[in-house]
Amino acid sequence: MINCVIQRRLIFKAMAQKKITSFFSAPDLGSIKRKSSNIENKTPAKIPKVVTTKKVPTEILSFSLDSSDNSPKNVEYVVGTTWLKELKKEFSADYFKKLSEFLIKQKLQHTVYPPTCDIFSWTTSVTIYDVKVVILGQDPYIRPEQAHGLAFSVRKGVEIPKSLANMYTELAKNIKNFVPPNHGCLNGWANQGVLLLNTCLTVQAGISDSHKGQGWELFTDAVIKWINGNLKHVVFMLWGNNAKKKSELINKKKHLVLTAAHPSPLSAHRGFFGCNHFFKANEYLQEHGRGEIDWTYLP
Repeated sequence: MINCVIQRRLIFKAMAQKKITSFFSAPDLGSIKRKSSNIENKTPAKIPKVVTTKKVPTEILSFSLDSSDNSPKNVEYVVGTTWLKELKKEFSADYFKKLSEFLIKQKLQHTVYPPTCDIFSWTTSVTIYDVKVVILGQDPYIRPEQAHGLAFSVRKGVEIPKSLANMYTELAKNIKNFVPPNHGCLNGWANQGVLLLNTCLTVQAGISDSHKGQGWELFTDAVIKWINGNLKHVVFMLWGNNAKKKSELINKKKHLVLTAAHPSPLSAHRGFFGCNHFFKANEYLQEHGRGEIDWTYLP
């Protein structure tokens, strides 16, 4: 059984750590200290603006498993502080403890993607309050060096996946000045408020859907529900049948829901190409005073 000892340490994205001396058997996440931080934002060249930057504070949660030997049996998550605060019931829930126990055991026997420190990287680029667009994926990439916590994104230096290449093709058709970059890292979008969220946040190397049904879907549904209930005028891009099912969690009078075929080569020509979702998203955000996303900003 998982011991559910959670160590909370306030850190920053540069990973300089400041400890919070709080150890407990059941998480109490309501008193998290906050500071501002610097995330690069770049606006389109055609609309010169002053670039503002800020930092996103993060914390480490450490779940430990009782063990009769000295082998390491723990999992540490790096989570954005605002997400930790607003989703504290989920991080404290029994299903999340069981999920963490599952991951600990998986890590002892298999390679798991993404690395544990990157599982919640989607929470470290923007605060929960500043999300403008949600692009929903399914589960992480299953090959080495690809997955780093952002749906559809891969690390620099890794071959661009075909689904992402198709996204670039669509962008080039409907976003002025978009030139597909020579990499697949989407941090530039995440830093502007684009939540690149997989419905399942981990996977066993080489096996798609291998962590399905272990609890991640409950957690990511809770993320969608929180955004739906607490924010206004968010754009949800739901591609493919699995993502479209999540539309039932979203108030369409309060937010914009865009659906299309998945950008996979198997389905992109059946409704993804020509969907104009990126243009429509900016049009909606501008209409509601939220500020558009610079889709060209992928440094």
